[in-house]
Amino acid sequence: MKTTLEAIYEQGVLRLLQPLPLAEGSRVEVTISATEFPIENKTPAEILSTIAAMPLEAGGEEFSGREHDKILYGEKGAR
Repeated sequence: MKTTLEAIYEQGVLRLLQPLPLAEGSRVEVTISATEFPIENKTPAEILSTIAAMPLEAGGEEFSGREHDKILYGEKGAR
């Protein structure tokens, strides 16, 4: 059986929002997929400050945003 259920993480425990049709003691495999960003207790200004502090380009990567037009349109089409 494979099913997707919603749960709330409270005080170190996942609390399911609906019951499971499983026998007591059944073993299961759990995959966690958070549905919210961890921005609790942050003001909009703090969130924007975090975003503003991110680098515009990653260091050491072959692709650069500065070369966007050149990559898409070639040397002659670059502006």
